This record gives sequence, C-alpha cells and structure tokens, in this order.
Amino acid sequence: MEQLTVELIQTVQQLNDRLQSIAEALNQYSLQATVDHRLFEQAIAFRWEKTDDMRHTGQLIATRHPQLSSFNALCNVDQQLSKVKDNTEAFVKGYFANNVLLTGARGTGKSSIVKACLNEFHAQGLRIIELEKKDLNDLPKIVNLIADRPERFIIFCDDLAFEAGDTSYAGLKTVLDGSLSASADNVLIYATSNRKHMVTEYQRDNQEFFATENGEIHPGDSVEQKVSLADRFGLQIHFYSFSQAEYLNTVKQWLHEYGWQDDEIEQVKQQAIQYATQKGNRSGRIANQFAKMLSGQKALQRDRQK
Repeated sequence: MEQLTVELIQTVQQLNDRLQSIAEALNQYSLQATVDHRLFEQAIAFRWEKTDDMRHTGQLIATRHPQLSSFNALCNVDQQLSKVKDNTEAFVKGYFANNVLLTGARGTGKSSIVKACLNEFHAQGLRIIELEKKDLNDLPKIVNLIADRPERFIIFCDDLAFEAGDTSYAGLKTVLDGSLSASADNVLIYATSNRKHMVTEYQRDNQEFFATENGEIHPGDSVEQKVSLADRFGLQIHFYSFSQAEYLNTVKQWLHEYGWQDDEIEQVKQQAIQYATQKGNRSGRIANQFAKMLSGQKALQRDRQK
C-alpha cells in the first residue's frame, strides 16, 4: 500500500512537470508578433502573411515592386477621386482624416484610386499594408506593431464581403471603433467592396422588427449589426457603372497611353463596344483590357511585317 502511494505521488509529480512545460510552451507561442523596423526602409508597400510556425502570428512582408497607378490614368471618377485624394493628403500631413469605404460596380477604379494614393504620397511618408479578409482579426495586432512608426499607414482591405455567420470582421470593427487597445494616429483603413453594406442581408432579417405595447419599434439585432459596419467608415464613396460614352472615353485614354493616334482609335470604337458587350460590363478595367489586347496585336503584326 505504501509503495503504491509513493508511485502515485511520483506519477502526479511527473504530470505536473509536463503540464508546466506545456504551459510554458503555450506562453511562448502566444507572444505577439514582432517586426524588424529595418523592413520599412526597404519598401513602400507591404502585405500581411501568417507565419509557418506553430504561433501563426503573422508578419509583414515587403512588396518589392508594388503595382502603382496614376490619378491621371483614372477616368469618369473625378468626384470620387477628389474626395479620396483630399482625405489622404490630410492624413499624410497629420491632419484629421477618415477611414474610407469604396463601394460599387466592379472594375470602376476603387482599388486603382488607393494605389494612386500610394504613388502620389509615398515620398511624403505614406505606406500601404495589404490585408486579406481571412486575416482581419489580426488588425489590432498590426496597428500595435506600427503605432510608433513615423510613417503614415493605410491598411488596405480589398473586395470585402461577409456571408451570414461570418465573424471575421470583428477585428475590423475593433479598429474602426477606435478602442483604446487598437488605435493609432498614423493608421487608417481603406476598404473596397462590391456591396454597400458588405454583410449579406436576408429578407428574414426584416422580420425581427417588433413593437412594444406603447408602439415603440425595436429593430432586430442582426440588421443593426450588418448596417453598422459600413457606418463605421467616416468616408463612404460609391462608384457607378460606366455609360457607353464614358467607357469609350476611357478606351480612348488608354489607347493614347499606348501610343495610338485619334484616327486609329476612331476605327476601333465598334470593336470596343463589342468587347464590353461580350464581357457583360463597361468599366475602366474592361477598357484597359481591350486597349492592351489591341496594342499587343498591333505590335505583333508590326513584328511579322518586318
């Protein structure tokens, strides 16, 4: 009996030792991500990626050759461009500025405007960090990593949309709300979405409205949650599909960019219309794709004739 008691005590001690080792290991892996600040001397654009180790805390990766665009290359979005440009310039200069939500038709220049901001203001200290939707809960962590940096950071979340039951926007709401644990004067969120409210709404959500005995109406919680996410952006800008005239004007601008003359452009207008019809959309992206296609074919024919 006495021997059994001794063995039991030894077993319990071994278990305690193992549990302590596990606890120490978990504590080590739960440490927040760190960043080598020399990284910010290497690039003007970055992306956030999860690390491969057990911690999966994520890290900033420099984008060596970011895809930049020019404000002058954007057509038919003058009002939207002006608002984003003014907001970004104020931010870069240390003045008050808002988080920005760009919504609307696909291919109309939402992402290009953000890239143009980096092209315009990176010499004044603007930097961009690209963050995928699946990593949105890391937003507070990223903000803490860069809070003491002298640069001004736009965290760019492209093409956001959330289905029912998707809670990955929790980190986004935390930063947009400006909580004490996730706020920094040198950080703004710029996001794009094809949906105005980003979160899918269903007819059944409207059935959650009910009235009390005195007639007061109470909205359902799910409706409030879905609408309020977009409302947390101080600047909301909508983009619209191009008319045919706007589309052709954009085609003309891109062809000029690729060295075409006006008389040559006039001859391909009908082809441009047919191309957009086949694509089922008129936008700046479609116009650029058409201009690239024709310019490539033109250069190829020129080579064959040599």
